[in-house]
Amino acid sequence: MSSESDAHVIARLTGQMLPSLALAATDGQAVDLAILTGRSVVYAYPRTAEPDKASPDGWDEIPGAKGCTPQSCSFRDHAKELSAVGVDHLFGLSSQTTEYQKEAAERLHLPFALLSDADHRFKESMAMPDFIIDDMRLFKRLTMIIDDGRIAKVFYPVDAPAEDAENVLRWCRDNPKG
Repeated sequence: MSSESDAHVIARLTGQMLPSLALAATDGQAVDLAILTGRSVVYAYPRTAEPDKASPDGWDEIPGAKGCTPQSCSFRDHAKELSAVGVDHLFGLSSQTTEYQKEAAERLHLPFALLSDADHRFKESMAMPDFIIDDMRLFKRLTMIIDDGRIAKVFYPVDAPAEDAENVLRWCRDNPKG
């Protein structure tokens, strides 16, 4: 875990080209974010809880840990609007396995795929902020707007997960891809 400031994370990631890495997706595809054309939105989140299973001890006290389901549902509910303002690709990203993510994608009726970085290759290559709890290494919540493989905008930290999609929608509306 890093003590890197929020502003430094944003400054370091903004403008970065993404690494060419295939990430397993819940729709059965392998997605390489670096080669996608157009505008992509990727929200990285810690983990989706399993129904009827308790969260790790101390989960609610970790800033930004709670809210993965409301964040995913917000992107689900705004997916058509995001597409209408030029978002060509929308994904959620976590370090959970694809098998684990599939349950959440189906239960939440997500119209987009969740991407798995279970081996942490993407997170490490981008030096994305993370944390460890119960031997799980998880993303800190962060949302990237990516234009043709280059990060155009980073939202970090995402303190109100349920409002993330609305903030992204507003930014995309105000900053159309050139």
